[in-house]
Amino acid sequence: MSQAIGGQAVLEGVMMRGPRNWAVAVRKPDGEIAQLAREIDPLMARHWALRLPLVRGVVALGESLAIGFRALSVSATYAVEEERAEGGEVEVVESELSRWALTLSFVVAIAFALGVFKVGPGLLADALPISSGTWFVIVEGLIRVAVFVGYLALLNLIPSLKRVFQYHAAEHKAINAYEDGVELTPEVAQRYSLIHPRCGTAFLFWVVVLGVFVFAPFGRPSLPILILTRIVFLPVIAGIAYELIRFAGKHAHNRFVMAVLSPGLWLQRLTTREPTLDQLEVSISALRDVLEREGRLTPADRRVEVIA
Repeated sequence: MSQAIGGQAVLEGVMMRGPRNWAVAVRKPDGEIAQLAREIDPLMARHWALRLPLVRGVVALGESLAIGFRALSVSATYAVEEERAEGGEVEVVESELSRWALTLSFVVAIAFALGVFKVGPGLLADALPISSGTWFVIVEGLIRVAVFVGYLALLNLIPSLKRVFQYHAAEHKAINAYEDGVELTPEVAQRYSLIHPRCGTAFLFWVVVLGVFVFAPFGRPSLPILILTRIVFLPVIAGIAYELIRFAGKHAHNRFVMAVLSPGLWLQRLTTREPTLDQLEVSISALRDVLEREGRLTPADRRVEVIA
């Protein structure tokens, strides 16, 4: 299994995850940093078949979505100070209602993504007077890319998301600093790039683009087949995109690889903003927590070794 560290921005904080643990750190309204960590029981560790190429991408995506939504729920809880002290430690109160709301949000988000980025572009292309199956697939792909980029651009018009984008960049900078083996401090991490080859934005971009090649053999299908294929083949596309991003992460210093994958990297400019030192402190807190639990960093360490 990969030993890479990943993460995502949450409300006023960052979630970091390793192969066996994840941790979220959130800046509370009173200025303190609240943290919560949980162990991961990875599905890929249970059976060799789940570690096969393409299959592992689907499994990893499912786990990442589940952890990501839970981290968002935790950050929201901390943000409104719904917490209680127990045994000297802070424990987030997760009610059954919040869990049901989390599940509903998860389902709605998946349905929205499928409708807007997968089925929607196919329906728009189907409404155009295109007779060639090849041109239909190409036009559908262009519509899908345009919708995706337009969606990201639209998000930039929402002022409240600026801080989320800053925390997204703080996550990238902290991981870049860690992978470079330097001192994990906000001042040092600030010097690093806010772009990372394993970013979820790049992953989503390639999910959008790869659909052109996966759907090419179907040409211009009937409406029921169009809708069915755009939904059923999503795991296949996600699996391929995962392998591509995984490859990029392993060859981040290869200029040719980075040049080929540059469109996915450029798009990260739409989902990141330069973070403050305070935000980097939160990101590094979550990263340290995961590293300590993964056995890669002790509390007394101020420098870290690059994991081969």
